[in-house]
Amino acid sequence: MKRRTLTLVVALVAAVLGGAEEARAADECRGLQVCLPVPGPWVAIPVPTGSGVPTVTWELRCPLRGYIVGGIDARVSDRAIDVSIRGENGAPVSPGVTTGRAVLFTAVYTGPARKPTTFRPFIGCVPTSGGGGRGQTSVRHTTAFAPGKPLDRRVVERRLLSGASVRATGRCPAGTRLLGTQHAVAFRIDDEPGSTLLNAVRVRRTSAGRTVTAVGTVAPSVPQGLRVLLQLHVICSKAGR
Repeated sequence: MKRRTLTLVVALVAAVLGGAEEARAADECRGLQVCLPVPGPWVAIPVPTGSGVPTVTWELRCPLRGYIVGGIDARVSDRAIDVSIRGENGAPVSPGVTTGRAVLFTAVYTGPARKPTTFRPFIGCVPTSGGGGRGQTSVRHTTAFAPGKPLDRRVVERRLLSGASVRATGRCPAGTRLLGTQHAVAFRIDDEPGSTLLNAVRVRRTSAGRTVTAVGTVAPSVPQGLRVLLQLHVICSKAGR
């Protein structure tokens, strides 16, 4: 019965993600008895400029409520790309403690060549009744604190359209501060995108006060049916900090 239910769920997720790609193309579900595979899009890593290290972040989320991330994997277009995730503080290291419903991937291109590169994240989602909990420590210190979550990352995702400009706007709530902002462009296709496709997308990002706006423009040469995604990350302080 569980297998039949999971099959129906996988079919539903495939429909949500577009249905044109394999439901599982990596090892995000290895070792997990019940697992919902969720493939991400190909995410573009900026071309190296100056002395900066090309870095991009992308949030991948379990599409259904009641699921948390239990496994991860990735594919890269170049072996010089390092991929990692952000894990939350707590013990034991496990789904529901280290991960939640979404995972933030970070990809860094470490190679010497000035060329466009990409990576593709994958997550395996497992059902949960609320996830693992964090136990209280037996010894408390008055001069030190366990790490909390002082950052509030707000993610806005928009689909970009061929030959048009699409706006994504994110803002920090009242009583908080804007600490930083990032954006990423991704392509929901099976194979890694080539340089022509990567160069066909332009993004302009501005900020004013607690509001950040990103405008993505796709060249008319890109096919209308190709799914191009823009993700805007707005990093805020928590209220009262």
